[in-house]
Amino acid sequence: METFILAIDQGTSSSRALVFDASGALRGLAQREFTQYFPKDGWVEHDAGEIWQTTLSSCRGALRDAGIGAGRLACIGITNQRETTVVWDRASGEPVHRAIVWQDRRTAEHCRKLKERGVDEAGLQRKTGLLLDPYFSATKLQWLLNEVPGLRERAEKDELAAGTIDSFLLWRLTGGRAHRTDASNASRTMLFNIETQDWDPDLLELFDIPRRILPEVCDSAADFGTAGAEHLGAAVPITGVLGDQQAAAFGQCCFEAGAAKSTYGTGCFLLMHTGDQPLYSRNRLLTTIAYRLEGKTSYAVEGSIFMAGATMQWLRDKLGLIRESAESEALAKQCAEDSAVYLVPAFTGLGAPHWDPDARGAIFGMTRDTGIPEIASAALLSVCHQTRDLTDAIAADGVGLNRLRVDGGMVANDFLLQNLADILDCEVHRPVVTETTALGAACVAGLRAGVFSSLDALAGLWRLDRGFHPQRGQAWRERKTAGWSDAVRRTLAGTPD
Repeated sequence: METFILAIDQGTSSSRALVFDASGALRGLAQREFTQYFPKDGWVEHDAGEIWQTTLSSCRGALRDAGIGAGRLACIGITNQRETTVVWDRASGEPVHRAIVWQDRRTAEHCRKLKERGVDEAGLQRKTGLLLDPYFSATKLQWLLNEVPGLRERAEKDELAAGTIDSFLLWRLTGGRAHRTDASNASRTMLFNIETQDWDPDLLELFDIPRRILPEVCDSAADFGTAGAEHLGAAVPITGVLGDQQAAAFGQCCFEAGAAKSTYGTGCFLLMHTGDQPLYSRNRLLTTIAYRLEGKTSYAVEGSIFMAGATMQWLRDKLGLIRESAESEALAKQCAEDSAVYLVPAFTGLGAPHWDPDARGAIFGMTRDTGIPEIASAALLSVCHQTRDLTDAIAADGVGLNRLRVDGGMVANDFLLQNLADILDCEVHRPVVTETTALGAACVAGLRAGVFSSLDALAGLWRLDRGFHPQRGQAWRERKTAGWSDAVRRTLAGTPD
């Protein structure tokens, strides 16, 4: 009898569920979008209750699409939007406030005040691999406890639980029997010491977070609990959890030092495996846990870009320039190759390596000839240029890149990937299975459940769909890169000149 794995891929704009077989082939899929809330400038929230409902609906839909019942599942793997923070009632499992999303910048001023008070940023980076920024979970959770009436008191009474989205889904799936997370998600909170592999008491004190509300930190492949039969029709063990970008790297089989992937979804995230020792960046990149298996930690260096696919959504939903994201490729091909229009998508600030929460989006170089093709091309190229900023920072840290595996919804766009290869001056490889985030969750769960025997066995499943090789010369690359750098400089400075 065939073996199947259900992967839950809970993302920033939708909840998805995918069924894979033991060969890594996709056999069923369902997806449900959910509401985005923007209460104030720079604030982004989700209804965690709606996330739960869309996740459950997606799981049931994926099983129907695959034509199987839950009794055929060997296990469940979960991958999730990272840093997004939720607090819920231990008794009911209901969230007590909307989740604060990773994109949210409401704690930027608090981070600034901590820096002004002389917080040991170098020490914080050494412990967590992260930079002091509102992107991460610590200040989001602190805000919830301090600003939502009654929450801190309830937390002290042990009435509340808190965590990232994976923890919340685990709690709901297991009926409150499991309050757990994995090391990759914990490493994105700015509360977890990536060397001691535990919640750090000094950081908990700094951000005034009671340890009792936080989840137990497990290996990425572990016994996380059992999804109750009332949810899917049969009880199913949950045996794998990874943050979404680590899951994508796992699905891309980045198991050796130097292997790198870049995921193009709502944001863009480039992650390079650095081995069993953390590499601390001197160029404002992040050190993170790639995965932890059987107590052994593998590390990675990561660059995070806030706006990739979300920029195309902006063209579609706010400007009405396209009806669907796929139209952008044909439009961009109409644009002259020497176009000097640059779009800097700093709608919620700029991520790595700039880390400027106050930067805002801007378009430079427009003339009377500028039209929709130029804007569409500039939007796509902004993704390439931001990736180049990350690879330049990695190179400055002493690690070269000559091949990049890519995944995510945007990689169906050949125009994007060819320009990415040209701007990076390296090979870009698109796999046959581009659902690598969900595949990574399935793979790590399958390791624990015995569906897959080893990392080497998983590496043997990876297949190349198409490779993109640099075609343009150095002069073109330097001209484009210089124009982008100038646009970013103006955006960071806040002035157009």
